[in-house]
Amino acid sequence: MNGHTFPTDLLEAQTAWYITYRQLATAAPGAGAAHRRRLLRLSRLITSHPYWQTSAGTPAARMALKELARESACP
Repeated sequence: MNGHTFPTDLLEAQTAWYITYRQLATAAPGAGAAHRRRLLRLSRLITSHPYWQTSAGTPAARMALKELARESACP
């Protein structure tokens, strides 16, 4: 266990970011615009989430969120 308890919506957004990134990487040439737009939207949602304004929102927590989401997105 990573010791962090993340809000569900934040973890879901980070997981969706990894899934979308993988979809963009495998998209046909010229077919990735929607994926890029979604990545930007998810990035804004993740970075501006209120969780990061709490005392728990440390750089270590950001890395833990990414690791946890990556495990969920890339089984």
